[in-house]
Amino acid sequence: MTSPPVRTPAPQAADSVSKDGFGLRFTFPLMLGTTLNPVNSSMIATGLAGIAADYHLGPGQAASLVSVLYLCSAVMQPTMGKLATLFGPRKVLLTGVTILLAGGLLGTLAPDFQVLLLSRALIGIGSSACYPASMALVRRRAERLKTGVPSTVLGNFSIASQIVAVLGLPLGGVLAGAFGWRALFFVNVPLALLAFLFTARNVEKDAPTRGRGVRRTLAALDPAGITLFAVSVVGLLLFLNDLEHPAWPLGLVALLAAIALTVWERRAGSPLIDVRALARSAALRRTYARQMLVGLGVYTSMYAITQWLEGSAGYSSFQSGLIMLPLSVVSMALARIVSTRGWVRRPLVTGAVALALAGATMAAADSDGGLVLPLVMTAALGFTNGLCNFANQTTLYVQTTGDDIAVASGLFRTFGYIGAIFSSSVLSLAFGDRVTDAGFHHMGWVVAALGALTTLITLLDRTVPASVAGPDRHADTN
Repeated sequence: MTSPPVRTPAPQAADSVSKDGFGLRFTFPLMLGTTLNPVNSSMIATGLAGIAADYHLGPGQAASLVSVLYLCSAVMQPTMGKLATLFGPRKVLLTGVTILLAGGLLGTLAPDFQVLLLSRALIGIGSSACYPASMALVRRRAERLKTGVPSTVLGNFSIASQIVAVLGLPLGGVLAGAFGWRALFFVNVPLALLAFLFTARNVEKDAPTRGRGVRRTLAALDPAGITLFAVSVVGLLLFLNDLEHPAWPLGLVALLAAIALTVWERRAGSPLIDVRALARSAALRRTYARQMLVGLGVYTSMYAITQWLEGSAGYSSFQSGLIMLPLSVVSMALARIVSTRGWVRRPLVTGAVALALAGATMAAADSDGGLVLPLVMTAALGFTNGLCNFANQTTLYVQTTGDDIAVASGLFRTFGYIGAIFSSSVLSLAFGDRVTDAGFHHMGWVVAALGALTTLITLLDRTVPASVAGPDRHADTN
């Protein structure tokens, strides 16, 4: 949502665009890049105990390694989208994975906890470049080839993220168990190198941009907008993170920063967030709202179910993991089906209804009630995760222009982070000091209400397409 820069046509890569289409040589580094942020979010959980022991920290201090990545990612996703719009998505993607590589090396060698925090911040910043830049690259290629919406490519992004969400914890456990917690940082080095090399080799170069000079470049970057956005988002996330003991000054700072951001961006020549366009586009606002509501519902459910299974129903961690398995299997299977067919509206409605069903099932479950209802819950969440993830992402794609897609995609991820972080406070308010059936039932009604609200928003939104057409059935496998 920025003013388009002046560009000349981009040269094609040696292996031409028309030949490769959306085959693996082009899509593999993009899919790998989009997984680097979620895999780093999940892997670190397996190393927190070892980090706390080595640096003589309490569990709260060690957990700040999780928070710093979320905070950096929430701020940097749209910021990296802005940079991709101004300087080219390929350059930003390559720069991002380079920053990620540096963060991985720094964490591997970190002599103290402060350096480790810096490493996690760099990992969050670098990995945040990948999703908005990848969406911009896909959009650029689709427009050049005049292929329509590449729904299977968007589905592959969704599936790849779901796979690493499943594999992140066990992969982290294997790495930390075999090589120590520093391996959780070092693994970013080969992954970043792989993403860099495949991107440099198989993604066509960006169009050259005309020189603007330092002053015009700074004006185009909108540093004031980026700063105000960062203050408002960080303040909001820190406030939402602990509603049991709300830090009202942080909430006030977030509100004032958001007001100042709106006023500033309305007057900025090249805003980070085009608030005028956002005010005109009720459809885009609804897409962001659905992303936040679904994220809040799914994360709240996942965390509540796992804690309830272990803390109240008496299952082991291994058994709980098996019970959660239908969520991942159903998610990936449904995302593949709907993305191949290009369905959008029905998956959104079905996924929202499934979230309400999952919540109602949670409200009816008892700790001694057996496996049927827990399995129904996780399967229903699989419907929500697999269908809504792809359909919301595709709706965003068709609601934005090629010049807006990078920033819009980054902001899309930010709304997801808001939902994910808000879920921790919802859990604290419902469970308190002890996991009980009553608290779990309260969580179920909250999730059911989120599903019902998402269903209503989707049913009333006539701008969501029934389906999209793309090149997917004809794409080659180069």
